[in-house]
Amino acid sequence: MILIVTPLLGMIRNFVKYKQLKPLIFLRTPILYIFLFIILQTNNFWKIIVLERWLMFIYKTCLSLYRNDYHTRKTKYIKKYNLTYGNSR
Repeated sequence: MILIVTPLLGMIRNFVKYKQLKPLIFLRTPILYIFLFIILQTNNFWKIIVLERWLMFIYKTCLSLYRNDYHTRKTKYIKKYNLTYGNSR
């Protein structure tokens, strides 16, 4: 029961934010849970949940660095949040 909460909340968040349901993204978390359960050989569900979130955090950070998201979206952030950068006076 507890292992289904995170994927359901993620699916709801993606639907609210993007107005679309992506079954593969929904299934990604339970699949990672299964792999972690097999690799770690533990029944500690909290440990599996935390490790899955850490792995996804690392994955998304690396993906963002690879795609250079900061520089490609910099002007959007300047307009949206009214930001000023060091040399932008």
